[in-house]
Amino acid sequence: MQIGIPKEIKDQEYRVALTPAGAARLAGAGHVVVVEQGAGAASGFADRDYEAAGARLGDAAAAWQADLVFKVKEPQAAELPLLRPGQILFCYLHLAAAPVLARALMARGVVAVAFETVEDAAGHTPLLAPMSRVAGRLAVQAGMQALEMQYGGRGVLLAGVEGVPPGRVVIVGGGEVGGNAAHIAVGIGAEVVLLDRDPARLAAFSARYPGRIGTVLSDPCAIEREIARADLVIGAVYLHGRRTPRLITRAMVRGMPRGAALIDVAIDQGGIAETSRVTRHDAPFFVEEGVVHYGVANMPGAVARTSTLALEAATLPYLLRLVKEGPTAAFAADPGFAAGLNLAAGRICHAGLATDLGEAADDWQSCLNT
Repeated sequence: MQIGIPKEIKDQEYRVALTPAGAARLAGAGHVVVVEQGAGAASGFADRDYEAAGARLGDAAAAWQADLVFKVKEPQAAELPLLRPGQILFCYLHLAAAPVLARALMARGVVAVAFETVEDAAGHTPLLAPMSRVAGRLAVQAGMQALEMQYGGRGVLLAGVEGVPPGRVVIVGGGEVGGNAAHIAVGIGAEVVLLDRDPARLAAFSARYPGRIGTVLSDPCAIEREIARADLVIGAVYLHGRRTPRLITRAMVRGMPRGAALIDVAIDQGGIAETSRVTRHDAPFFVEEGVVHYGVANMPGAVARTSTLALEAATLPYLLRLVKEGPTAAFAADPGFAAGLNLAAGRICHAGLATDLGEAADDWQSCLNT
């Protein structure tokens, strides 16, 4: 199979889907790998290294002509005309928050497999997890910056200092993002409160950080109460393939301390707060209702080399199965992998996505066999 690796053109996206080491594994398995020139440069991978690994270099058109396009982020408007019916697209898509893109991909007839909705046997999201870990750790870093006076923050040092108490971090959601945010926030000595709907998950956090983290069973009243005393709020809720519920209302934000910070890691799925909007790496903050917001939708792109290596470690085994067996056989052998199929033959194959788009979902077998 021919596999195309285009350069990411989403604004300020520096990751690449495949490293030279990954290209060598694919080429060694007999596949043709076409890498767009300069695709890996921002992550520190030179064209000559891809060539040495057995890949071919080409322009964007050559990469997009492949049977399967393997990339990091969703296709941008300029890339949509390059797609064709039956072509496999394997990347992050987050279509529940992007209905226009979803319908454009349906019109192109592509087989769209989303990293973020692939599941393992336990129902977890193994291809989203590495970037969630990166984003969770970055969330505290971004929050520390947002609290600085120059960005409109209230001037609180989360770690505190001798004689002055630390800042208060409230994390909404105890999944991969929330867990990694908690790990960093506890590590720097902040006062940390984590909210989640699962008592067992809360008990696990209490056991892991005895006496160092507060846990609260999440509901609207609890969220409102806890963020009203927060210096930093981190939105870390994810529903598989669904738009993130707006758990933080404008009124709740208005009730937060002036100059507090809200880092909405869920912004790529629509955002957890009514006041959130998408921002960029070079202008990440804005102030709404007196609170400094951060809404960068591709947070891990800020640390592209680390993110690229972590992402490839998770995605490459799935890619190897997909190109060896083909979608039908690969999905039949692994229902969790089949959960990654969002669209095929102009139809929606993911129930959660269909619900959010107000459409009917088809089973993946009928979509692929159309």
